[in-house]
Amino acid sequence: MDIGVHLPQLGRGASKTALVDFCREAEALGVHSGWTSDHIAWPADVASKYPYSDDGSFPAPNDMAWLDPIGTLLFVAGITEKMKLGQTVLIMGYRPPIQTAKLMATLDVLSEGRAILGAGVGWMREEFEVLGMPWDNRGKRADEQLEIFKLLFTEETPTYDGTYYQFPEIKFEPKPPQGNIPVWIGGASEAAFRRTARFGECFHAAFEPIDTVRQEWDRVQALVDEVGRSQDEVTLSIRLYLDPAGNQKPALSFAGSSEQMIQTMSEWEAIGVDHVLVDITAPGGPSGRLEALQRFMTEVVPSVG
Repeated sequence: MDIGVHLPQLGRGASKTALVDFCREAEALGVHSGWTSDHIAWPADVASKYPYSDDGSFPAPNDMAWLDPIGTLLFVAGITEKMKLGQTVLIMGYRPPIQTAKLMATLDVLSEGRAILGAGVGWMREEFEVLGMPWDNRGKRADEQLEIFKLLFTEETPTYDGTYYQFPEIKFEPKPPQGNIPVWIGGASEAAFRRTARFGECFHAAFEPIDTVRQEWDRVQALVDEVGRSQDEVTLSIRLYLDPAGNQKPALSFAGSSEQMIQTMSEWEAIGVDHVLVDITAPGGPSGRLEALQRFMTEVVPSVG
């Protein structure tokens, strides 16, 4: 089972020094991938409901420092050699598709083929409005963006004439070294499951109980069959808290002793999870989170799989 980790991209600890120290140690520990989240700016008053909390509130204040997700990964590409680099997830509607494609191709070139495109449609209507981007039909717009990315990344002279996006024959260089950058689809809706079946190399679930993810994964696999792809072409990832202090919900966390975390890992592995992204909530800033990662990678991960 591969292990990914959310990088210290947020809050007061988001700095050059923190990223350098954290990423180099994570890579030395054998972490598979480093991940960033995507928010740009949002107002103080948000009526939209966050899908991963009981009361629909977003846990981060709008004045929290939040480094750009792709910009952060471009920096990380220069200080690492092996870790894959992705977003959990990039909100498709926040940026024009050709601009996003250029950023992702640049990341793949500078990381020498380590980029992952984590794709989602977003939940905060107010942020779309702040950015001046359309909220309507954002799922269908995301599907068109994913079609555009494949054309730009693989065709010599791409052109596109969709419902929401159009462009004439163009040159788009450089191409990503990987060709079509792997797409990991986030979301918990039927549309997200269908998007995974059409475009995804991975279904990337987040902060959901194991029984829910098992049902979602069954649905994704059925849809993969329906579109004529092999189930071997799509893998399953889960994002959970790494929470040594036990402050988060147990069903959404790795918590407790090393033995308890090993048991939790084994349960997720049993439903088909190939990749676990840990979002570390240990106190002590980046150094405290790094210490928690060190214990997890040395005491827990070697005993699973």
